[in-house]
Amino acid sequence: MSGSLDTLAIGAIRFLSVDMIEQANSGHPGLPLGAAPMAYTLFRRHLRFHPDQPDWAGRDRFVLSAGHGSALLYSLLHVFGYDLPLSELKRFRQMGSKTPGHPELGVTPGVECTTGPLGQGLGMAVGMAMGQRWLAATTGADFGRTFCLVSDGDLMEGIAQEAAALAGHHKLGGLVCLYDDNDISLDGPTSRAFTEDVSARFESMGWHVSLVEDGNDIEAIDQALTSALADPRPSLIRVKTIIGFGSPQAGTAKVHGSPLGAENTRAAKEALGWPVEPAFHMPAGLAAIAEDARTRGREWVAAHPGAPQPKADWQEAVMALEGGAMATRDAGKMALNAAAAGIPGLMGGSADLVSSTKTEITGSPIFSPEEPAGRNIWFGVREHGMGAIVNGLALMGLRAYGSTFLVFSDYMRGAIRVAAVMGAPSVFIFTHDSVFVGEDGPTHEPIEHVPALRLIPGLDVWRPADLRETAAAYAEAFAADGPSCIVLTRQKTASLEDMPHAAEAARQGGYVLHESDEPAKIVLAASGSEVGFALELAESLGRPYRVVSLPCLERFCALPAEQQEAILPSGLPTVFLEASARHDWKGLAIGRDALVVGIDRFGESAPGEEVYAHVGFEVNTVKKSILERWA
Repeated sequence: MSGSLDTLAIGAIRFLSVDMIEQANSGHPGLPLGAAPMAYTLFRRHLRFHPDQPDWAGRDRFVLSAGHGSALLYSLLHVFGYDLPLSELKRFRQMGSKTPGHPELGVTPGVECTTGPLGQGLGMAVGMAMGQRWLAATTGADFGRTFCLVSDGDLMEGIAQEAAALAGHHKLGGLVCLYDDNDISLDGPTSRAFTEDVSARFESMGWHVSLVEDGNDIEAIDQALTSALADPRPSLIRVKTIIGFGSPQAGTAKVHGSPLGAENTRAAKEALGWPVEPAFHMPAGLAAIAEDARTRGREWVAAHPGAPQPKADWQEAVMALEGGAMATRDAGKMALNAAAAGIPGLMGGSADLVSSTKTEITGSPIFSPEEPAGRNIWFGVREHGMGAIVNGLALMGLRAYGSTFLVFSDYMRGAIRVAAVMGAPSVFIFTHDSVFVGEDGPTHEPIEHVPALRLIPGLDVWRPADLRETAAAYAEAFAADGPSCIVLTRQKTASLEDMPHAAEAARQGGYVLHESDEPAKIVLAASGSEVGFALELAESLGRPYRVVSLPCLERFCALPAEQQEAILPSGLPTVFLEASARHDWKGLAIGRDALVVGIDRFGESAPGEEVYAHVGFEVNTVKKSILERWA
């Protein structure tokens, strides 16, 4: 491996990136110009991968947490032989290309996760490293290491602190972060807002920290990576770089997020000895790098067990659960453990609330350096970090979940959204739904949270009414191809035991729960705790009725239109009931003669039943509104 080949490859990675951004007239050239040597050294000398088998289970994972530098990643993948031809590099940031503005899982071979929102990649990398350790402990196979390239911006984000602290606690050797330490962010020098001792911070969290003074010194980078991989702790390698290296704007914020322009591109190529023309120049000798990557990949790839597979009948076991009236969080505990019994790769935990969310896998140890096969994760009070770590675990092929109170879903919304963008099968379990939280008051009583979660495309939000519907939610969520939220109560809810069809019917997201013998003249539709309320209210009306349960609006709205109409007929007066903001139900009410009963204000500090009645959920109050509307 000659120095001239290294120089050619680094030059190609730098200027393929620059040319991509110039052609698109959009992108971030500063990071590729500065970080190309460290990324090349990692791929060339340390990363275990096979470009022709990018999904090989035992591979190392590389996460570009600084996703704005995506051109760097695409150039790397092209040089190292992945199925990403030059024609796709020339379509950078264009409609339908394999080179979107930020890396997207499933779009580009070799991209391990969707990144761009700063800090998310580091959080997912921690989850991947945890998953690799758990899989190695339970299967005896090697599931690789995780490498992550982070920026100053990544390390400013709170999520990075949350995830890094947990990584240090778990002594995640094999997790290595290359820090593109260039002292510049989008608005200018980081010294305006970021003057902490990063090394001391990470050392205090139990990380191994090293420093490479010159970001162009690939031998020093190589040695730092070797030392990091030999250390039993996670490692942060601070690599001092110059953003936009070689360009006239090097070392300034101007080169962070805007194309260099023709004049500065020419100057940069001349300064670094690269041909000015043609654009997208690829020296012929670089084909050896891709071929060498394939040769090494073939040596590494062998029969591999992959993640443990679930039992064929695990869903049936969950759906067979029986029990009377209970809080749906207690029903969730039963469903979770039934699922865990049939899915060996199911693991997760809570943000220091497992005794309240009831999300412990009974009989399994806590995941720790001493118990790497433990399935219960103690995340600590780190909701946002938990969300990203769950995503990383899910990307390792595990069925992963994280839990907290519904009101704190706001703290992890960024991670939930990234899960939806990726289509990762992460499961987020939220308890203490609605104003029934009671005495803790408005800060802890979720009002707008369920509608806010439903706004995220590609996310199933389950709000089950009882044990049967909760079982259906768990059976569906842990089998889904994408992410799910399961919203559960602290208080007891009505039991649907005498309606045995409820369990299976709930899996489609909406169904007719109960109706009077005579043809209905009014429909009451509800979710969660309000299903029991709807049954009670219906009996009091003195007219033929239908009660519809809608535990998952996303699933219901995905049904064929004629099936939706058969369940929720548009020609009948309809009352929608949910103890949350009315946004979603107003949408369903369009074109109907409908009354939406919800909560468009914050709650109160008082016993839950009193608050529930105070905000309008009292049978006589709602009945009066109905009779006034439809005399």
